[in-house]
Amino acid sequence: MNTTERVIREQFRFLREAPTPPAFQDRATTFVIVGCGTSYHLAQSIAASFNLRGLRAMAVPGGEWSRRRAAYHPDGVKTHVIGLSRSGESTETVQALEVSRTAGYGTTAVTCEQGSSITKAADTVIFAATHPDEGIVMTASASLMLLVGLRLAGIAVGEPEVVAAEAALDAFEAVLPAMIEGRDHPVLLGAGALYGIAAEGGIKLQEMSLSHVQAYHPMEYRHGPISLIDDRSLAVLLYSAETHGEEVRIAAEVQDKGARVIGLGGPGDVSLDIGGSLEARSLVVLPILQLLGERAAEARGLDTGAPRHLNKVVVLDRASA
Repeated sequence: MNTTERVIREQFRFLREAPTPPAFQDRATTFVIVGCGTSYHLAQSIAASFNLRGLRAMAVPGGEWSRRRAAYHPDGVKTHVIGLSRSGESTETVQALEVSRTAGYGTTAVTCEQGSSITKAADTVIFAATHPDEGIVMTASASLMLLVGLRLAGIAVGEPEVVAAEAALDAFEAVLPAMIEGRDHPVLLGAGALYGIAAEGGIKLQEMSLSHVQAYHPMEYRHGPISLIDDRSLAVLLYSAETHGEEVRIAAEVQDKGARVIGLGGPGDVSLDIGGSLEARSLVVLPILQLLGERAAEARGLDTGAPRHLNKVVVLDRASA
């Protein structure tokens, strides 16, 4: 077992120790959740969860918000910006909070590094200690920031969800080798709050296994991208309760075209039950997708401790950024 897999498997004790900040309740505020890479995908899921709880929210990449926020959100609207950054040093996310503070917006930083740059740009800081051995690939830290974000939305996430995530990971491990064998075209499908998690699973697969990965909303996948499905495809479908019937039909459709389907919470060639609350399903399935990336990398003989072209912290020249 390499370090990446060990961190994935040991993340649950950190989830149990994660902070429980007060939930936001102001429905007159628009919450803008910013991040880069993994953190942006988490922001997509968290923003959807905010909206489902009756709080107005949107996710914006840190670099977009710091440079052209008017393209996403008009001035003069009560706004609070939440920045997600494991290291607290990602240039675009730090800048996003700096320009937000200058604009008079409230700011909150969610980070795994105390005293980092983002903490100096925020009115409120939420620190979640992550696994000390985590490397370049974000695993435990991603789950932690997602958990904190769900709690900020007012979603109760606790021991039942952590137990469910552990159980789902064990069940997934048992079926994973046979499912990925001979499959080099991964597709991840998720809707609503699960779309950001599907996208995060996609970026994990991409950076860990150097695979070309697609991530889509399930219904959108039928509008063109499904043309690539064949007997080399592996589709991971994150089922949503409110559109379960539609997603069952999509699973059958891609199976008919040659894909293997892993159904998380619904039918597939392999179907896994997902416990915990429906509102926290994003957290329960995230470790599964992290392990998928690790196993796909192993199948290609790749070391996830040193992913190609990546650094643990992306820092730009601020003078030219």
